[in-house]
Amino acid sequence: MGQMKKFGFVLLVLSASVVEQIEGKGYEKPLNCGHLECAPYTLIHSHPEFEIRSYSKATWVATPPISSSSYTYAVSIGFKMLFAYIRGNNDAAVKMNMTAPVLVNIHPRTEHLQNSTYVVHFYVPQKFQRNPPLSAEAQPVELPQHKYAAVRRFGGFMDDSNISVQLSALKKSLKGTGRDKSSASIQHSGRFLLYSAAGYNSPFEHENRVNEVMLWFD
Repeated sequence: MGQMKKFGFVLLVLSASVVEQIEGKGYEKPLNCGHLECAPYTLIHSHPEFEIRSYSKATWVATPPISSSSYTYAVSIGFKMLFAYIRGNNDAAVKMNMTAPVLVNIHPRTEHLQNSTYVVHFYVPQKFQRNPPLSAEAQPVELPQHKYAAVRRFGGFMDDSNISVQLSALKKSLKGTGRDKSSASIQHSGRFLLYSAAGYNSPFEHENRVNEVMLWFD
């Protein structure tokens, strides 16, 4: 990840887009964040095709790494683990409310996302941020690992095919902002990037679905 410190991208964003940071509204808050506790963030830069965010350090609960050729399969396994955790399958036998988003860190083994390793996360409610219960299958972790996230939002149901398409579109948008030098650094090599996918809806919701793909950098 040492390559990421050389980007210079954030310096350009912070110095060149102060007006945009004030005037840009960014993406609308997902409807589910009206009744679910959602992970907070600060909008740094707003663009029609993406936005740059900064997330505060917070406690999330994470699955062990799940190796799979399918995002959908890995997330299904990970979601079941974490849902059991918040329903009381933890050392304190406490139940917690569902939060959003379900955040999935993707660690590709190749240039594409096939045969990746996935780690699924739930944001821990504020009530348990300081002292989250432990579990054999799910462990509290501090996120984010990196300072900033470039985020692209899309609707529908997330699956293996559209995540790759949306990540490619995000990279293309970053390159097309007129900051080619820094954006090229972001695209330098998939091995040096942390990819994430975030979903704000349950599988039973068919309308107003909100999904995001993220590229993290320092």
